[in-house]
Amino acid sequence: MSAIRFEDVWKEYGDHIVLERITLDVAPRAFLALVGPSGCGKTTFLRMLLGEETPSRGRILVDGAPLKPEPDADRGVVFQRYSVFPHLTVLQNVLLGRELQQSRVLGRLFGSARRAATEQAMTLLAEVGLKGHEQKYPAALSGGMQQRLALAQAIMRGPKILLLDEPFGALDPGIRAEIHELMKRLWNETELTVVMVTHDLSEAFRLATRVIAFERHRNRPEERERYGATISRDLEIYPRRVAQPRLLHPNRSGRDDPAEQGA
Repeated sequence: MSAIRFEDVWKEYGDHIVLERITLDVAPRAFLALVGPSGCGKTTFLRMLLGEETPSRGRILVDGAPLKPEPDADRGVVFQRYSVFPHLTVLQNVLLGRELQQSRVLGRLFGSARRAATEQAMTLLAEVGLKGHEQKYPAALSGGMQQRLALAQAIMRGPKILLLDEPFGALDPGIRAEIHELMKRLWNETELTVVMVTHDLSEAFRLATRVIAFERHRNRPEERERYGATISRDLEIYPRRVAQPRLLHPNRSGRDDPAEQGA
């Protein structure tokens, strides 16, 4: 689990200011939803937290230390368009992150390490409702099933922070409701701190423990280049956790940590 802090963060592209004066503390294991009109910097905020963009001013801290400049295993991400590999099976998609993480040279695991990772991947796929689909390719899955796979793929790496960029926007309402229930359960049963961008206010209030609204206070054409969006609302919502984390994913040693299981 991780605490996140934005200290007077600005993001500018040349003379164009996207975000300004962003100061924010996110508690460990929070579920933060970012809302606001298109073009107000929500995705830019997420990209800075992922490490794909750097602040023009200010700084971002994770657990009191400066954010690492490149994406790493501590940060998982799920996008609106399914971020799975079409040439790999469901099981191979979930195993890939662990293989690259533990075997950076070969990108493959062997022997007992592979058996342990496969067992963990199979357990996680069962948790997200993909048991029996392990040998299928993503093209054979529905949109909802592909998004379940993307969640499993992200969680298998054991991130401390999970970033969601409009992850459910392309799903039909019925499927979206199912994925919402899955997301709430995964968050309840893990150590994850979640930051989600969404245009859907009902989704934000259904899933999050805290909703942050971004807004441009100056929207006249001559002002849009000189002034960026900032936080206009910060709403705490009653926590929805119903259980202590059960740690669906193992720690980075590949073995369950008994001390953490009692957390």
